[in-house]
Amino acid sequence: MDSINQEDLAVRLRTHVQYLAGGIGARNSIQYAGLEEARLYIEQGLSQAGYEIQHDTYEVAGRTYRNVVAERRGSDERVVVIGAHYDTAPGTPGADDNASGVGVLLELARSLRDFAPAPAVRWIAFTLEEPPYYSTPLMGSRIHARKCRERAERILGMISLEMTGYYRDLPGSQGYPLPFMNRFYPDCGNFIALAGNFRSRRLVRRIARRMSEAGAIPVEWAAFPLLPGAGLSDNWSFWKEGYPALMITDTAFFRNPHYHSASDLPETLDYARMATLVTVLNKAIRILWGGGRECDPAAR
Repeated sequence: MDSINQEDLAVRLRTHVQYLAGGIGARNSIQYAGLEEARLYIEQGLSQAGYEIQHDTYEVAGRTYRNVVAERRGSDERVVVIGAHYDTAPGTPGADDNASGVGVLLELARSLRDFAPAPAVRWIAFTLEEPPYYSTPLMGSRIHARKCRERAERILGMISLEMTGYYRDLPGSQGYPLPFMNRFYPDCGNFIALAGNFRSRRLVRRIARRMSEAGAIPVEWAAFPLLPGAGLSDNWSFWKEGYPALMITDTAFFRNPHYHSASDLPETLDYARMATLVTVLNKAIRILWGGGRECDPAAR
């Protein structure tokens, strides 16, 4: 296992976010050149970490879009998918949404390059998650999830890294989608959240448990019917195909006032806590899917 130096990791995460949000800026179907530059940057990062790159390639309105796919083969036919979308909402540089998720994806994949998993671990940078393609068959994650179902793949779970960089310690800095939730969850926005649907509750609970045991960052989770906001990312695409999936997030607009705005800039993020998140996820993934009794958490 690679030794993870937190200061160096925070610097690399800042570099990723700065390049994507500070250098490229908006990247989507309107700013297509930026989207393609972001894709190439992600491919370079995964290649340098030792992964072979593949694509889900498809056409929309005469343009070519690609999910970037890299996989560490496992000892059996099962698959864990870990993904983050690399496009942005129109008019925003997308530091938190979702350069932060992409940065965590790249560094987590890098930190697990020596990992010999039981199920395969598939890393995916998804295209076209944001409007106008969200909740349509043209979302990059919908394209991939449908292919998984057509191939009858046994997906143990999908983890969507969606806005992972904004934290606040002030009381009252955290909001919730339902009024009763503030009675059971913190009012400070200093934690990372895991959100899933009811069908994914076992997966959510076990990953949250292992992340909490790894320590260093507070972890909260929720997986109950009709949880508003829980499906606002690529995990939704896997729910549509009947797979367990969850979102790991700083809770987006329930905490971050820069959501989908021009002020979603690199300087608003907390790279030290992002680095802690990478380390905590590294430990949790190694325990959950490195073999042994808990290598199939979604089934228990």
